[in-house]
Amino acid sequence: MINITVSLDPEDKKLIEGHARLKSVSISSLIRDTMLEKIENELDLDLFNQTIQEYNKNPKSISFEDMLKELSD
Repeated sequence: MINITVSLDPEDKKLIEGHARLKSVSISSLIRDTMLEKIENELDLDLFNQTIQEYNKNPKSISFEDMLKELSD
């Protein structure tokens, strides 16, 4: 496993420690999980924006039933 050092001011450290205690997790787990969630959210938002752009170029839609048929073929 790789270690990463993060510099925090005392107020941020206290806030993070308190939140980790509240969630009953280690500071390491809290920071890792929070960062991975943030990255996943950004990737999802990028995919959403890309999909919207593609839709705006070709605004074609299908019914839910047609989509299910297409996916099952």
